[in-house]
This record gives sequence, C-alpha cells and structure tokens, in this order.
Amino acid sequence: MNNYPNVFVFDHPLIKHKVSILRDKNTGMKQFRELIEEITTVMTYESMRDVELEPVEVETPLEKTVQWRVPEESIAIVPILRAGLGMVNGVHKVFPTARVGHIGMYRDEETLEPHEYYCKLPDGIQDKTVFLVDPMLATGGSACDALAALKKRGVKHIKFMAIIAAPSGIEAVANAHSDVPVYISTVDRCLNENGYILPGLGDAGDRLFGTK
Repeated sequence: MNNYPNVFVFDHPLIKHKVSILRDKNTGMKQFRELIEEITTVMTYESMRDVELEPVEVETPLEKTVQWRVPEESIAIVPILRAGLGMVNGVHKVFPTARVGHIGMYRDEETLEPHEYYCKLPDGIQDKTVFLVDPMLATGGSACDALAALKKRGVKHIKFMAIIAAPSGIEAVANAHSDVPVYISTVDRCLNENGYILPGLGDAGDRLFGTK
C-alpha cells in the first residue's frame, strides 16, 4: 500500500525479521527496546540516500584525497514523547553528534485528538535536517501536529520515521504534509475503535518503559 510519492515503505528482510519479534507479546522490555533501536538504525541508513554531502580533504597513509562527508551539526533528532524516545539511540548510532529536541503530545482518550504540551528544540534547528520519530503512526494526528510545530519554528528539512503505521495515519500525514518524506517499516491493517493499530504491538511506550 503506497499511493503517495512522499511515502516510502521499506521491504527489508532484516526489518521484517525484527518486527516479527517486536510484535510478540512475550518479548520483554529489554529486548523490545533493543529491537526498536536496531530497526531505527536500519531505517536511518535507508532514509539518508538523498543526503547532501560536502567534500573534505583526507590524508591516507599514502596520499591526500578528496572524500565526501555529511556536514557537521547538520542533523537533529526530535522524538514525539514519549514512545519516540525509544528511537533516538537508533539514529544516534548513525549520527552520534546529532542534537536532540523533544515534542510532547498527548491524545485525548475520548476524541483521540492530539494536544501539544511541550516543545524544546536545539538552537539553529531551522538549518538542520530533522528526523521526527515515533514508533507508531496510528491516526496521524500527533505526527501532523508535530510536523506543523516544527514548520512553525522554521524547520525546512524534515524526515518523519515510524516503525508501524495504519493506512489512515499514512493518508493523514501524506496529505497534510506532502513536502515531508515519510519512512515506514511496516503497514498494518487498520485501527480498532480505540485508535490502536491492528495487529500492531500494543502500546509502544508502555512496552519500552515498563509502564501500564
């Protein structure tokens, strides 16, 4: 399922393998957290195929040569609290010096509408490529609002990554933010009456942090 030019669904055997373990209700908190990080790292590699590089001169043991690198301080990570925190280390494996901001969103249990309660971003974020991360893309409300919050603060280059998504969430984000590349590892069937993804993996935040 992908009818949107800005949406990229990965078809990677390693991701499929790890997602199958991630879904299992018997997978414990430690392994769940490690799997989220590992999947995010693979997704980060895949999502950076279009990154802009700059030339640098490197001296090897034999000679000087011009090589290509991602510019320093050009990457930032913004998790949507709280479950998005589980993906930060996965991006940091690729970009260990990336600054981290935070956007806090909560969902009204009756209306399922998202509300922003916190936003703290690194200085100069408007000039960085920002990875907005959240393991689950359900209704798309939180993702849409977080993307709007970043744009309102001048961010121009955003990549949104979610591990598991419902078709309705993909549709909402793709239509509201057609200029933002959206990277998904797995598209699930639908949402239930409570807005949870089916078959999904339950509440990602609870499973990451051992809460109920």
